[in-house]
Amino acid sequence: MTTLQSTVDLVGVPTRATSRRPVVVVGALSAALVVAVVVSAGRGQLGIPVAEVAAALARRLGLDVGPAFSHPAAEAVLWDIRLPRVVMALSVGAALGAGGALMQGLFRNPLAEPAVVGVSSGAAVGACAAIVSGVSVLGTLTTPVAAFGGALVATAAVYVLSRAGRQCDTSTLVLMGVAVNAIAAAGIGVTVVLADPQARQDIVFWQLGSLNGTRWSAVSATVPLIAVGLALAVAQARRLDLLALGERGARHLGVDVERLQLWSITTVALLVGAATAFCGIIGFVGLVVAHALRLVLGPAHRLLLIASAVGGALVVVVADTAARTAVSYAELPIGMLTALVGGPVFLVLLRRERRDAGVLG
Repeated sequence: MTTLQSTVDLVGVPTRATSRRPVVVVGALSAALVVAVVVSAGRGQLGIPVAEVAAALARRLGLDVGPAFSHPAAEAVLWDIRLPRVVMALSVGAALGAGGALMQGLFRNPLAEPAVVGVSSGAAVGACAAIVSGVSVLGTLTTPVAAFGGALVATAAVYVLSRAGRQCDTSTLVLMGVAVNAIAAAGIGVTVVLADPQARQDIVFWQLGSLNGTRWSAVSATVPLIAVGLALAVAQARRLDLLALGERGARHLGVDVERLQLWSITTVALLVGAATAFCGIIGFVGLVVAHALRLVLGPAHRLLLIASAVGGALVVVVADTAARTAVSYAELPIGMLTALVGGPVFLVLLRRERRDAGVLG
């Protein structure tokens, strides 16, 4: 028992001496997320004061406090346009943040991220194919299910092809990601050619990532899938901690490695597919958030997955607010903003990985 406990501590289970840090970090992220949600819901062409937004949310909870809306159209704008978009940004960010942390644990590689290795692009191919074909056998779930299928194929392909023996080599992982992204880009190009002019325009803009036009119907189809994915990810946390010892070590400690890999791949595909289905490709959220929080919290996956979900939600809510308010009467693609930040971070991490491997001088 002592040996097993020592082994688990080595792979990142926090001790009592460090138990306060996760509470402080997650608490600070959660508080920042609440503030970001209230501020984001009030920002736009029709500005709604923060006090009015907070009061409206409190009234929905049965608390009759705060001022009423000062503009006659504010209530409709808040509940029918702003809040669906904010809730979608929150859920998509949580999915991408947790998906990045889960992929890094599965691949045992800090550069693993849904957009980098082609999982987001695979989901996009499935979603685009469903949009262009006009198939709607599952109703509002048709596009998310198609995106899940594309993400599942992409995740499995990258995982199988990037493994060198029992390890996931960094260089091979990046190259496989480039290859999968290229194949997915070709698949999306085919759907663009086959689409009608309106669908073509939507797909091209959607490739850059956008939450524009989000309604409660899309939220109701996406949020339950993401909630299931987050629950599955947290449920695998303990075994991911042991997987950090290597597959042989994990097996000696009773982990069914093949089953863990299968469930992890499926969970990543569910999270990324649901996030991509209605919002397009939003890259580098999982890479930046999960990597930063791993440095602060350590490698324990239960804490890391929860914190990454909250941190990812915060990043996407803030990025979406900037995307729709930075330029008057215009909207920037949110995927462009996250790439502007995440791209340089990825290059720095890649160079450091290569230097640590002795490739760079």
